[in-house]
Amino acid sequence: MVLLVIAAALIATTTQFTIMFNGPPPGPGPLPLARVAEALRTGIVPPTSRARMTVTRTNEDKFGRQDERPSPARDAAIARLMEVPAERIHGLYQLPARDPEQDMRGSFTVAMEDGNGWIVASSVYRPTFTRWHLARLLGMLGTLLVLSLLAWAVARRISRPIRDLAGAATRVRLGARQPIPQKGPREVHELARALDSMQERILLEAENRSAMLGAIAHDLGTPLSRIAFWVEQLPDAARLRAEADIEEMRAMLKAALAFTRDGRDGTPHAKLDLGSLIESLVDDLAAAGKPVTVEPGPRAVVRGDSAALRRLFANLIENAVRYGERARLRWSLGEATVDAVVEDDGRGFDLARAEALFAPFVRGEASRSRETGGTGLGLAIVRSIAEAHGGTVTLENRPGGGGRVRVRLPT
Repeated sequence: MVLLVIAAALIATTTQFTIMFNGPPPGPGPLPLARVAEALRTGIVPPTSRARMTVTRTNEDKFGRQDERPSPARDAAIARLMEVPAERIHGLYQLPARDPEQDMRGSFTVAMEDGNGWIVASSVYRPTFTRWHLARLLGMLGTLLVLSLLAWAVARRISRPIRDLAGAATRVRLGARQPIPQKGPREVHELARALDSMQERILLEAENRSAMLGAIAHDLGTPLSRIAFWVEQLPDAARLRAEADIEEMRAMLKAALAFTRDGRDGTPHAKLDLGSLIESLVDDLAAAGKPVTVEPGPRAVVRGDSAALRRLFANLIENAVRYGERARLRWSLGEATVDAVVEDDGRGFDLARAEALFAPFVRGEASRSRETGGTGLGLAIVRSIAEAHGGTVTLENRPGGGGRVRVRLPT
């Protein structure tokens, strides 16, 4: 916007200068022919014409400027005023005149032969770019500078509320109401109020849906417990299959409850060492027999919920072990961020479906097997927790094969 205003002012100034440049600058008017004739006759410039004309004596017969042309009619008119033969007058003129008796305009050089040489009356040279033009140009540049500063200030005053509004909109997330700055011009203020109202409706709708899903998952636990009690009376073969189905349903309900809770439970964030959290989690899982390792890294302090972040990396490790045989973790510091990476030795990800894999109940593997199918909520929970901490999650494939999940959190 600022550049647009400056460009408009520059174009207007350039146009104005072009018009003024092509117009005549203030100066003396046309020079009467009689004064030129008087200067040639006396060899002295009249006092009233000294700003326009000079008189010199020379023995050379070469005079005049490149843009001046001869005009015999003019020569004859000057000769008549001087009462001398026209052959003694040799003039060169920049601007031709329809009437040779008209006053002189533009530059000229008129010489008269007097037997001892030439008496030359010539107009004072006026450069194309005069001090008048310079003064006008400096004045317009000054005006342009002042207008540009004013335009910049006005545009900044208008655009700052829009930038603040855009920044607030990008920080909107589920589980935490983002204050929307309501300032600036009337239109921006109305937009801010509309955005704030929309945020409130979205948060309320999300809370209602999460509450409904959580209530359903919680209430299903009671009949599952009764079913588990009656299953105990079945024969061994049928009982084992039924118990496996019940455990799978309990795992799905547990994942659904975690999804409704993670990132939206309002737990205050505190400073924590992400590296220590990852190392502690890896030690616990390795002690439980999980094939997981971690590379030591720099100290990385983030603000967050330690329990939620622990669930985030536990889910990623579980996926890596389930689909890629083992999990390897490492982290590194960036500019105001920390990147934590979980790698496996599996088949990698179908990057064409990368975004869809983060949707709830979407499985990375089509199998419905209890061992490899999963619940379809692992990555959804991971993204929910990461976004609740102001971070991002991306899926990548390792050059040598295998998958890689990158979690980026602000420090």
